[in-house]
Amino acid sequence: MIDPGMEAQYGAYLLYELRRMGLVIEDPLVHDWLQGMGYRLAAASDTPQHGYTFFMLRQREINAFATLGGYVGMNAGLVLTAEDESEVAGVMAHEVAHVSQRHVLRAYERAQKDQVPILLAMLGAIAASHAVGSGNPDDNSSSNASMAAVAGAMALMQQRQIDYTRSNESEADRIGIQTLARAGYDPNGMANFFERMQRANRGNSGGYQLPEYLRTHPVTSLRISETRQRAGRLADSSFTPPAPPARPSLLLPGDLSLAGGDAPARREDVFGWARERLRVLSAPSARGAVLEYEALASAPGARVDDAQRYGLALAQMRAGRPREAEAGLARLLVQHPGDLWLELAHAEAAALSRQHEVATRRFESLLLRHPDSRAVRLTYADALGERATAEAGVRAQEVLRPLLAEAGDDPLFQRSFARASELAGDEIRASEAYAEAAFLNGRAVDALNQLDRLRQREDLNYYQRARIEARMAAITPVVLEMRRQGITADRQRPDSR
Repeated sequence: MIDPGMEAQYGAYLLYELRRMGLVIEDPLVHDWLQGMGYRLAAASDTPQHGYTFFMLRQREINAFATLGGYVGMNAGLVLTAEDESEVAGVMAHEVAHVSQRHVLRAYERAQKDQVPILLAMLGAIAASHAVGSGNPDDNSSSNASMAAVAGAMALMQQRQIDYTRSNESEADRIGIQTLARAGYDPNGMANFFERMQRANRGNSGGYQLPEYLRTHPVTSLRISETRQRAGRLADSSFTPPAPPARPSLLLPGDLSLAGGDAPARREDVFGWARERLRVLSAPSARGAVLEYEALASAPGARVDDAQRYGLALAQMRAGRPREAEAGLARLLVQHPGDLWLELAHAEAAALSRQHEVATRRFESLLLRHPDSRAVRLTYADALGERATAEAGVRAQEVLRPLLAEAGDDPLFQRSFARASELAGDEIRASEAYAEAAFLNGRAVDALNQLDRLRQREDLNYYQRARIEARMAAITPVVLEMRRQGITADRQRPDSR
């Protein structure tokens, strides 16, 4: 009922709206970690050829969802609740299975098919009840029968939807756990997370709100038992995950490899950094994040680990205390030499404390050792943009240019490249990038207006004008369709990174 192109378009509209409302966490390190895990699972799914888009929301509620076009969203709260990466991967594998089995489209089609027959049956029952009671005007049985017919039809519709949802969930569990094992994760990760949610459900009394995940993904003892049994069968089977390649594939993002069960331990080690980074990014304020870490450290029997020390340093940086953060990160680097997440934060702390020469040495060293790291290039470019000099703008352009070919749908890149081009004096390229960032952040009308003003400049050459007009031609149908769908709010949101 919806062709693949329209399906992908609707998924993109959803992401644009979530960005416009400031709900998406746009962080390069978290993005690369999430994409690495997502594509690792997608490659092991039943439909590896399907397009997938994974994104993180800043909500602390425990939830995840899949929608049209292979768009899979996950709340930060889910990662904060999990104990290891296999639990997060278990939830993501479940959502990937919803995409691979086309549950959203199937539910839509079933609702369309059910609606008319049930409506006709309900009208027929009401007509029959009226015919029965027409002989006695004072008889209330006709009215009661009509109400019963309506209630019965509504109950039937709800029950069929519940049955279909349960069928979807069971299928997603079964296929998702196979995907989890094929990707080289612990197949018990899904059951472990379900058990954690069940404990939260049991303790959720006295008027507390039920976690969102439990409302959309009901967890029962039977479901946990079946998931645990499947994990046990997979662990006992003769299946062996694929061996890692001799060198990373250039087609895969970040540090993702094709490794299975023998994947480098650093993938699991990264989970702690990612979880604490999300704790900071999802906090209501930088000061609130610092207070949260102080509360964690002062809790009875608390043991502060290195990941929490890293999170505290990030919170201190965002709270205007980069010197304290730099000292804490230096101590962590003694224990974890060469760690990309720590070294990048260390360089960022130097930049925030305006130690420009020190920051440049650290960033250039990282760039030399990690030339393909999107996170290094974007963070370095942002640090250069804060210096607000033409020389820094030119260097930021050079740093970002290798990402240009694949950054058409990356609002973080577009914003950084726009700032770099602005500082470097390339006003036309800066305006194009600012318009692209506006479009990707859900402000399509604003983007179109910016491009229209840019097109009226008299100093454009033939190629610049052709590029701008082509982009306007591509955005205009999107604006019209979003208006038709009722997505018309086009206001600027504050930068929430």
